[in-house]
Amino acid sequence: MKLLSIGNSFSTDAHRFLHSLAEQNGVNLECYNLFIGGCSLETHWINYAENNAFYDLEINGNEATRKISISEALLMKNWDIITVQQASAYSGIFESYLPYLTDLAEVVRKKVPTAKLYFHETWSYEIGSLHEGFLNYNSNQKEMYLCIKDSAKKASDLINAEIIPTGDVVQFVRENIPEFNYKNGGLSLCRDSFHLSEDYGRFLAGAVWFKKLTGRNLKEQAFLDFDSEKVKKLIKVVNEKV
Repeated sequence: MKLLSIGNSFSTDAHRFLHSLAEQNGVNLECYNLFIGGCSLETHWINYAENNAFYDLEINGNEATRKISISEALLMKNWDIITVQQASAYSGIFESYLPYLTDLAEVVRKKVPTAKLYFHETWSYEIGSLHEGFLNYNSNQKEMYLCIKDSAKKASDLINAEIIPTGDVVQFVRENIPEFNYKNGGLSLCRDSFHLSEDYGRFLAGAVWFKKLTGRNLKEQAFLDFDSEKVKKLIKVVNEKV
C-alpha cells in the first residue's frame, strides 16, 4: 500500500511509527508525508494553486531530504490512499475548512482517481496548554475535542471520505486508561501540550492509522523499548475502538 498525507506536524506524529508498525504486522505500507508546520487547508490550497515546492517530503517516518510541491507529490507514485487534515488550532472550526477542503479534494480525485481519500481527525490539546489556538475552545480539552469531532464529521460528509479517528481514540485513552489520565497524575500523550509524545502518543496514532487503513487488528507484541503493559493496553483500545 502507498500512502500520501497532505499534512503538517500532526501527520508527522501519526507517521512516525506507522511504517514500522505495518512491517511488524505483515503489511508493506509506504508512508509519505508532506510537512509544513501548522499548515492549514487554506495554505495547502494556496501552495497548490501557486505550485509552491514548500513541503518537506518525509518518508516512512524519517526526516525529509528534499522539498516538494503538492502537484509533484500527487504524481510521483500510484497512491492507494491520500489523507488531508486541518491545522490543529482550526480543526474544530468548520468554517475555516471552506472552500479549501472541497477544492483540495477535487484536485486529489482528479489527479489520482484510483486513490481512496481519508480525512484525519486530529486530537485536542492537553489540559493546561498555553497554545494560543486553545483559546478558540475556551482552553478546554473536552470542548476542543467535541468541536473537532463535529467538524471532522462534517468534513467527511462534505468530501465523502472516511475518517481516521485519531482524536477519538486519544480522548478515550485519556479518559479511560489510568496510566494516561494526565488530569489525575498519569502520563500525558503530548510532549509539549499539543504535539503527541514521542513514545506512546505517536505509537497510539500510528496504531489508529494502521487499523483504519488496513482493517487488521494489531498484534500484541513488544515495540521498541516501551513498557509492554502500556503498549498492550493501547493496542487493545485500538483493536476494539477503530
